[in-house]
Amino acid sequence: MDDLAGTLDAIWRIEGSRVVATLARVTGDLAEAEDLAQEALAEALRSWPASGVPRNPGAWLTTVARRRAIDGWRRRAALDDRHRALARDLGEAADDVWQPIEDDLLRLVFTACHPVLPREAQVALTLRVVASLSTAEIARLLVASVPAVQQRIVRAKRTLTEARVPFEVPDHTEWVPRLQSVLTVVYLVFTEGYAATAGDRWVRRELAEEALRLGRVLSRLLPREPEIHGLVALMELQASRFTARVDDAGDPVVLADQDRRQWDRGQIRRGLEALERVDALRRGRGPYALQAAIAACHATAPSFAETGWDRIVLLYDALGALAPGPVVRLNRAAALSMTEDGTLPALAEVEQIADAGQLGASHLVGSVRAELLQRLGRTAEARGQFLAAAELATNDRERAWLERKAERLAGA
Repeated sequence: MDDLAGTLDAIWRIEGSRVVATLARVTGDLAEAEDLAQEALAEALRSWPASGVPRNPGAWLTTVARRRAIDGWRRRAALDDRHRALARDLGEAADDVWQPIEDDLLRLVFTACHPVLPREAQVALTLRVVASLSTAEIARLLVASVPAVQQRIVRAKRTLTEARVPFEVPDHTEWVPRLQSVLTVVYLVFTEGYAATAGDRWVRRELAEEALRLGRVLSRLLPREPEIHGLVALMELQASRFTARVDDAGDPVVLADQDRRQWDRGQIRRGLEALERVDALRRGRGPYALQAAIAACHATAPSFAETGWDRIVLLYDALGALAPGPVVRLNRAAALSMTEDGTLPALAEVEQIADAGQLGASHLVGSVRAELLQRLGRTAEARGQFLAAAELATNDRERAWLERKAERLAGA
């Protein structure tokens, strides 16, 4: 049963958002769609041990869910004409047909990011129904408690139902006000795929590729919005390194040790072209475009040592002015450490971030501090920081990697 649960979890991560999106389109109710999908998952746990995993599990889950929807409508015995038509059309569909409409996912994102919901609810709900993340994963990603995230999701679905929010891509006059929430969600989904917060995989490539696909769709819908192109540029450039970011065993490979021959040059080219589209609109670079510019410095550098670190520090200064935060400061410190005579000033900056306590529950401060201490020859302190960071790491691969780094310093 444990093996089946793991298989079903993997299937849900790949197919879940499409199942929910298809059900939301035909029912017109996001909460009902997710409830039906969860009922289908429960039915899979009951029936698959005997029948085996179907050839097309996404189609199977959708078919079971829609049958439950039809049964529910019939039981209520007060179907309107719309429900009768839906029941007839869905009942006639072949069980093995699985043809998700591409725009369904975009409709799902815009529905979950509807302005009747507060921003934190928009993000949590979209990560749940679009990215198929667990509540625990969302809590880690948003630095919130699991109960708080659960409440956000429940309240968000109730609000959408009570407000009768339509499952549709909004009119173009409503796109821009809702765009920032959508971009935030897409980038958070990509981030979870780029560096998974939990589990035994360092990279969840399929999740990041889904976010990138949504970003490309958005860029076609709103070609004159520079931050969409900035986000697409950032994701393209970051995703170009996926193959080199893990070794054959699936363990992390840091930027300095990556084989740049494995980087996807076609994806780098697409990322640089997207950044050019930002500049062509002559409306300045926003936070995503500035991060893309930083990624471009890495993507175009002949080697790690020959990277334009001074330029990267300046770009982080600009990013910090637009979107200040402890992670930006920490990344700037890491870049500063690579400049001439920058290690000690960078360590001082990291110490200030640590003293502020804003990233106290994250392993990031400890891991950066450890690298700087090791570079300065303060081996015992560095080992302690690697171990402290490992204790806070929530990804199994990253935790093991940090522990190995500490072990290598044990006899130094």
